[in-house]
Amino acid sequence: MAGQPNAAPVIIKRKKNIIAGGHHGGAWKVAYADFVTAMMAFFMLMWLLNATTEKQRKGLADYFNPTIPVNRISGGGDGAFGGNSVFSEDTMAQNGTGASSKHPTEQQQARGEDAESSAQQEALAEIEKQMSARGGESMTMQQALRHIVTRITDEGLVIEVFDVEGAPLFSGTTALPEPVLRDIAVLLTEVLGLTANGIAVDGHVASFPITLIDNPSWPLSSGRAQAMRDLLQKTGLPPERMQRVSGHADRRPATVNPMAQRNNRLEVILLRTDR
Repeated sequence: MAGQPNAAPVIIKRKKNIIAGGHHGGAWKVAYADFVTAMMAFFMLMWLLNATTEKQRKGLADYFNPTIPVNRISGGGDGAFGGNSVFSEDTMAQNGTGASSKHPTEQQQARGEDAESSAQQEALAEIEKQMSARGGESMTMQQALRHIVTRITDEGLVIEVFDVEGAPLFSGTTALPEPVLRDIAVLLTEVLGLTANGIAVDGHVASFPITLIDNPSWPLSSGRAQAMRDLLQKTGLPPERMQRVSGHADRRPATVNPMAQRNNRLEVILLRTDR
């Protein structure tokens, strides 16, 4: 039986029923996981800020910053070349502070690694090597070297002389040198005589109890720095090479505990000539 030519077409609509409910998909799980990860990273950051030193934090920042080239003096260590940050201006790796500023001042301008700077670095490293080599000369020298650590900074070679348990550098809480410090002064004069660079001496002391009415930190640290200057000059260091003698009291502790004996120290700095 043939269909009628004028009949309307038949349209069949099929509706797909979607039953709502359930877990509404898995998007909320992804958002929750991101939140938990962010919180974990936050608490990890807080812990790192509390458990690391300033130099270690600089080293970590340099390591994770892809725009800053990491070289031998960028790290969080305590030894030579360790802990000082490297900054970048334009596209060249340079040493110094203030280089993160787009338009640094003259005082904050980072210095590039030119030939003169490289020569200075090698000279300072050689003196540091000579210091370590003296350890095998005698028992007295070995005892003296227990008090000494060295590091190279932007300012120059820092020779840190510090108290050792049972062997202080000064008598009690005075600026009267012990015999071991006199031996150290002889050693330093011999080693520093290898160059003609200027010398700076910084004095530091451990914190005193807050119950003291008159805190002697400032006069004691400056007095000990002056005593070290006198010893160096008496053992043959030319007076004209001395550029600075400073006392820093207990403002720059070397350990977490500001009252620790390790904070009683002197820093004899062989200054760079290219700064």
